[in-house]
Amino acid sequence: MPASPEKSSALRMGLLIFLGLAVLTALEFAMAILLAFWQLLLLVSLFKAGLVLYYYMHVSRLFEADQDADHESYAYRLATNRIGLWLFLVSDAFIFGGLLISRINLLGLTRPELNQVLGLSVTSVLLISSFFMNRAETAMAHGDRRQFIRGIGVTLFLGMLFLAGVVGVEWQIAAFGPGDGVAGAIFYAMTGFHAFHVLTGVIFLMVVLRNGLRGRYSVEKHWAVEACAVYWHFVDVVWIFFYPALYLIGTVL
Repeated sequence: MPASPEKSSALRMGLLIFLGLAVLTALEFAMAILLAFWQLLLLVSLFKAGLVLYYYMHVSRLFEADQDADHESYAYRLATNRIGLWLFLVSDAFIFGGLLISRINLLGLTRPELNQVLGLSVTSVLLISSFFMNRAETAMAHGDRRQFIRGIGVTLFLGMLFLAGVVGVEWQIAAFGPGDGVAGAIFYAMTGFHAFHVLTGVIFLMVVLRNGLRGRYSVEKHWAVEACAVYWHFVDVVWIFFYPALYLIGTVL
């Protein structure tokens, strides 16, 4: 069955946002090598985060609530669920923000010595996973169960690949441990806390995939899919700031 114009438009926009994020990430990497202006890296990170928040996380949906809706209706519960999820994410963001500020205060314009190729690789993996998560959510919103299952499956695989890259490889090859000075403590705290959230997201994806295979979602009712997508993109937004803070900004200690 051919895709509806609305679905095609949503998928096209998702692809354009992904390509924009990919170009900005490559630009970010190049600027870190050729230039020493951390301010430019900050601007790129803020712009990337804005794209994800607006287009992938649909922050504007918070203002779509129908004030006249019955309190027992699905529409009303959906609106309150969205607010609850975003309140949780905002509170969680304060913890990540505290870690980021600690990195800035303790390390300044220096950074730990890390594998740049690996850092760019795991960042790319997480970025691609957000693209497929967006496609999965869009597919479910338009009744395409096959593409939804495929998108969730790819996102799940890429999430586990990201964890393997950070915890299974980067932690093993790093020239320092969590007890080796401030840089080690900051690096393992930031990546460890983020990896825990990725692991939580992977479990969330498994639950959504299982329920999707059982046909528990529909075009009208798929809040769990939307919540999973918003949470997964939030994890991506956090890494948008953690990646330059750990791998790109400053000189190697």
